[in-house]
Amino acid sequence: MSFTVTTKNCWLNKKEIVKIFFLNDIPFTFDDLPVGYFYDKQIVEEANSNHDYSGEDIYKGSNYLILEKCHPCFDDIEILNPENLPEEIQSFYNGEEDLLR
Repeated sequence: MSFTVTTKNCWLNKKEIVKIFFLNDIPFTFDDLPVGYFYDKQIVEEANSNHDYSGEDIYKGSNYLILEKCHPCFDDIEILNPENLPEEIQSFYNGEEDLLR
């Protein structure tokens, strides 16, 4: 089975905007945005148009993927677009590292 990774800028805990990573629409992790992102109108408008998430939402999504053995950070799964993964694990999906050993 193949999976697709997408990202969206969303509000986290209604306090900050973060880049959330989704595997087939299930949130599994997030990255902080660079300092000053509040001055970027496009980022704020995108976050305002997306669903608000809590840390618990991301925790539940991540936990579900772990239980199903399809979490991209922990399981060797086929991802159609690994370039959308967090930078820390892209090298594994590009064949540059074996992070599961």
